[in-house]
Amino acid sequence: MAIQLYSLATPNGRKVSIALEEMGLDYEPHTINIRNNEQFHPDFVAINPNSKIPAIVDPNGPDGKPMNVFESGAILLYLAEKTGKFISQDPRLKWETIQWVFFQMAGVGPMSGQFGHFYFHARDKCDHPYPLERYSTEVKRLMGVLEKRLEGREFLIDGGYSIADMATFPWIYCIEVSYKGAEVIGLENFPNVMAWKERCMERPATAKGMKVCKF
Repeated sequence: MAIQLYSLATPNGRKVSIALEEMGLDYEPHTINIRNNEQFHPDFVAINPNSKIPAIVDPNGPDGKPMNVFESGAILLYLAEKTGKFISQDPRLKWETIQWVFFQMAGVGPMSGQFGHFYFHARDKCDHPYPLERYSTEVKRLMGVLEKRLEGREFLIDGGYSIADMATFPWIYCIEVSYKGAEVIGLENFPNVMAWKERCMERPATAKGMKVCKF
């Protein structure tokens, strides 16, 4: 039986569809249109009580019974453990992968999202400069961390493409394409980050995963 994916092609949603494609797992996508508040429908809340995409239902959970998994980082870890793919079995590389996933979850995602909110979505609702200054400054700092990490590396982890890359690069794409924030953030100042983003997107399965559950 196929894994049921409930998602939308946002940075967080794309993480999971990319993982499913890269891992070669059988899945059925269901678009949850957050613009129409579909995430608050009782059927979806029963899967994720926090009413956020993405979420999955694995009909064959660890105990052989169906299991709901929500939070994109948790889903990536769950699928990586389920398949044994895109997370190293070497303890050092495994924990490096996990910490960079958490770096995205705690930093890159939330700060980029707030930047996008005040720069793109709510620019007409808030004319105070502080929010945009606050979040654009922090996004630039985080880009600097990634830039340094990617110096001399093809991917975030020395073991190759991993769930850490899947978690993170969709946010760079979002800043550039969806938020149209390349100039404000100065993405041209982070050549390692931009080259890495392109390497990730050149992967056929990743490119396919980016298009799942489109708006």
